[in-house]
Amino acid sequence: MKARVKWIEGAAMLGEAGSGHAIVMDGPPDLGGRNIGVRPMEMLLMGLGGCTQFDVLLILRKARQAVTDCVVELTAERAETDPKVFTAIHVHFILTGRGLDPQRVERAIKLSAEKYCSASIMLGATATVTHDFEVRDLDAGLASVEPER
Repeated sequence: MKARVKWIEGAAMLGEAGSGHAIVMDGPPDLGGRNIGVRPMEMLLMGLGGCTQFDVLLILRKARQAVTDCVVELTAERAETDPKVFTAIHVHFILTGRGLDPQRVERAIKLSAEKYCSASIMLGATATVTHDFEVRDLDAGLASVEPER
């Protein structure tokens, strides 16, 4: 895997992935940025969300679960002093579909967190990572809300 980050100006950067995709990153205005892109640490948090969502959807697809929508909401806390690593991350899944089995959803999230999601496992070395989820059944409304772990 390769990536390239080119400085544009101020605190703005263009990140280019080996896959050919690009994204603008920037710092806050008080540190010389113009607020024209996501912060690098926000990218890291979004990367965790994308990595675990990919796993969970793949696992649920293999389990023949009819997922029609999946949103992952992440919140993080950072250390107050440098290096300002993530110290706590909470991952909340909102899965929508028909007849989704909450036990299969819980299993998929656990497998992602403990076995498959490289980002989650890597960030878990410095942060406490917790997960919870909601299952929304299109035919019955909100079917299940699992408590925070």
